[in-house]
Parts: sequence; C-alpha cells; structure tokens
Amino acid sequence: MHQRKNIDQERSSIGQAAAVSVREEFERREASFISPCGMLSANSRGRAIKEEPCPIRTVYQQDRDRIVYSNAFRRLKHKTQVFLSPLGDHYRTRLTHTLEVAEVARTISRAMRLNEDLTEAIALGHDLGHTPFGHSGETALKEIFSPDFSHNIQSLRVVDILERNGKGLNLTHEVRDGIIKHSKGFGPILPTDAKEKACTLEGRVVRIADLIAYLNHDLDDAIRSKVITRDQIPRSCSGILGDTHSQRATTMIRDVVFSSMATENSMDLQLSEPVFAAMSALREFLYEHVYRSKRVHDEFIKAKKMISEIYTYFLNHPEDLGNRLKSMEIDVLYAPGTPVERIICDFIASVTDRYILNLYHELFVPASLV
Repeated sequence: MHQRKNIDQERSSIGQAAAVSVREEFERREASFISPCGMLSANSRGRAIKEEPCPIRTVYQQDRDRIVYSNAFRRLKHKTQVFLSPLGDHYRTRLTHTLEVAEVARTISRAMRLNEDLTEAIALGHDLGHTPFGHSGETALKEIFSPDFSHNIQSLRVVDILERNGKGLNLTHEVRDGIIKHSKGFGPILPTDAKEKACTLEGRVVRIADLIAYLNHDLDDAIRSKVITRDQIPRSCSGILGDTHSQRATTMIRDVVFSSMATENSMDLQLSEPVFAAMSALREFLYEHVYRSKRVHDEFIKAKKMISEIYTYFLNHPEDLGNRLKSMEIDVLYAPGTPVERIICDFIASVTDRYILNLYHELFVPASLV
C-alpha cells in the first residue's frame, strides 16, 4: 500500500511537470510566429484576482473556455439579433452572430499573425450582456433604467460580477478591455479617438469583425424576411463589395488585411477608400430600410413596452425578484444598499426573448379559470 501511494505520487508529479511544459512550450511558439504588433499570452497584464497558471492552456485559451461554458453564452441562442422570435430556422440569433464575428475575427488575426486565442475570446464574449429583443431591449433600459446603459458595459458586468453566482469569470485585462470597447453603434467605423480603441490590436480586430459580420448577415436576413429586396441594395455597395454574402465578406476581410500596413512595431486597422465608402453606405442603407423600417420598428415598440411593464412590476414587487434571479442562476450577493433598479436591470438584461414573453404572459395575461 505504501509503495502504491509513492508510485501514484510519482506519476502525478511527472504528469504535472509534463503538463507545465505544454503551456510554456506553446508560449515559446507564440513568440516565434506572432507579429510584434500582436499580444503574447505570456505578456498579459493578468487577472484582477491572481491565479495559478494553467499547466496546459494559456491565459487567453482559459478565457475563451470560461466564456463558452458560461450561462450567459448559452442564453445567447434565444436572444434576438434583428428579427424578433423568427419562425424560420435560418435567421440569425445573438449566438450565431457571435460565432460569425469570431470566425471573421480569427480569419483576420491569422492573416495578420496576431493572437487568435485572444481575438476569439473577445469575440465570443463581446455580446454576453446584450438584452433580449436586441437593440429595442437596450433602448428600453436606457430609457427606464439609465441613459448610460449599454450592452458592452453590461457584457463587462456579466463577466466581472454576474457569472458564477457573483464570482465572475475573472478574465484577463486584455479580454475585458476588448469586450467593453467593441461597440460602435452608429459611431465611426474606424475610431480615431484613442480612448475608444482597444489596448490590443486583437481587440480592434473584433470591433471591425463585428461590423463586417452584422452588415452581411443582417442584410441576408432582411432579404430572407422580405423586408427588402436585392434590387434595393445600392449599386454603389454591391458594385464594390459584391452581390452575395460570401463575396461581400471576402471583400471586406481582404481589404482590412491588405490595407492595414505595419510600421516598425505598430499597426492600425485601415480600409481602402472605396471599400470604406461602400461599407458606410451599406450601413446607412440598413439603418434606413431595415432597422428603422416600419415592420421591424413596430415589433421593437411592442418589445420595449413589454420590458418597461416588467421593469415596473418588479419595482412594485421586489420580493418576487429573488426567486426569479435564482431560477436564472443569477444568484448574486449584492452589496447592502444596492438599488433595486440595478438588480432589475441585471435580471432583464440577462434573460432571453422567450423568457420575457412567458413572464409577460404570466404576469399580465389573464389565466383561464376553466
């Protein structure tokens, strides 16, 4: 028995030593193939709470895994991208949008010899705080909770506080920075203000990948839903970018890669003038004919109304909130004195479209007594 215990201890020691070399060897490999403009895993500024290094995975590989296994990530499959509760199987959700952003971002990062794991982690986490019903939900919380509410700030709150029963995911500084700076709304495609730029080139790649993804798939879904027709797409866009989803995405990705030139140890993302103009025109077209179209807008007004009424209900019935939070596994130990409005906002921003629909029916639609 004594001998067996010693053998098991020796095997464990050998296994740990071998495993440690896996991560360290990968970090050495990164240094040999990642561009001087990229972010090495070994150079991360680390986590807010110190941890022992994983013997196999780099810090960014760990971050990616923590995001994928989070509750917030799984809920994205039932959150709206543009079209609310679509009946067709092929419409994008917030989850499929996230996966498309990750794919575009990795393609660009690979071509530029950046850190693909860091890029992917940021991309997979960038929309974790997005509300149900897409931007109508975000607008509702801006109006009823705070004008400072935004899904990118809420995404950071998810990974820092709300996940793992209030413990958060304890992600690295670079991933957190990329998440909070990914969003542009209708702001500049390529920001010039240094405060708006992620601290890593990988984070900046995710910002442009987010735009590339939604310009293409939102256009695709709008045509599928017959909100617009292909003939309506401005020729100034299709003539430069292409006529199909594949052609447009390929043109945009290649243009970013070939227009962004490194100078010594620095690089910033660039687009050629024709492609930049075409992307800008396509975004304006989508805002005017899709996002603000009567058909989409009317549904968003209904969604905002539902969220507002549920928010008011919990203001008047805060005792009902605790059980709801536990059912969603958002059992956060809030600090004493935390405003109930903050807690309600966290709840509403976390739940899915179908959860809101069922909750609204439960709270406000009379039940049959028969």
